[in-house]
Amino acid sequence: MTQRNLGGNTVNPIGFGSMQLAGPNAFGPPADPDNAEAVLRHAAANGVEHIDTAQIYGPDIVNDLIREALHPYPEGLRLATKVGGARDDRGGWHPSGDPESLKRQVEENLRSLRVERLDLVNLRRFERDQPEHTEPALADQLGALAALRDEGKIDMIGISNARLDTVASAIELAGVVCVQNAYSILNRTDDDIIELCRRHEVAFVPFFPLGSALGSGGPKHLAADEHVGAVAGKHGATATQIALAWLLARYERMLLIPGTASIAHLDENLAAGRIELDADDLERLEKVQPVPLGA
Repeated sequence: MTQRNLGGNTVNPIGFGSMQLAGPNAFGPPADPDNAEAVLRHAAANGVEHIDTAQIYGPDIVNDLIREALHPYPEGLRLATKVGGARDDRGGWHPSGDPESLKRQVEENLRSLRVERLDLVNLRRFERDQPEHTEPALADQLGALAALRDEGKIDMIGISNARLDTVASAIELAGVVCVQNAYSILNRTDDDIIELCRRHEVAFVPFFPLGSALGSGGPKHLAADEHVGAVAGKHGATATQIALAWLLARYERMLLIPGTASIAHLDENLAAGRIELDADDLERLEKVQPVPLGA
């Protein structure tokens, strides 16, 4: 796989999202911690150079698994985490984005991952899923992270779950290197944000890259789509592999972090990086209809 830019670094285009290594809804421990660590080691041994995590996965559990499985970390591996959220005793997700909380969360990630500097910290906003919530000023949040960057505790800053105007401001205020939003062949709501990223040479890292029951579509919708099926048959691939290959063809700084707790599924995801879609394939895939939110 040809490497792609992430800030001033290059990484293989298909990374690994670690959220599924915790229990259901990223809460509590996995049923098989040894398997979770084996998946992480397999990922690092097979070309994954970008692992996405968060202290709130578990909470604490996934970062601990990453440290136990991979520390000391392979040269070239970039660990990306996110701050701005918290969990309650039942696993609920809540905003926690005031500047002091962000600083504390960065310190927690440094401690649990056992590193002196975090490669990438994404500021997780709640303006889309909780629009009624009043968030701290973006400038104050990014200012806190930029101060930690100046101290050498953060290398790069990104932004997650953000609207177009927020992304534009984040690029201007803090020079963010990536945007992490929901996006897939079934959910192309953020086409305008991808174009903004293209103009500023900012990476785009989609979560829910196959769609999601929490967002739109999902693997079952991909498998049932005639256009995805036709292209998959042509390449001897699965529908999910074609959906990942489509994302890579969408933008030269698109970086993928599909998650799984299965080594076999991990290998299937990585193989999508070897699929080269031609113009006919892309024309056919443009006919895929977006799936309504929550369908």
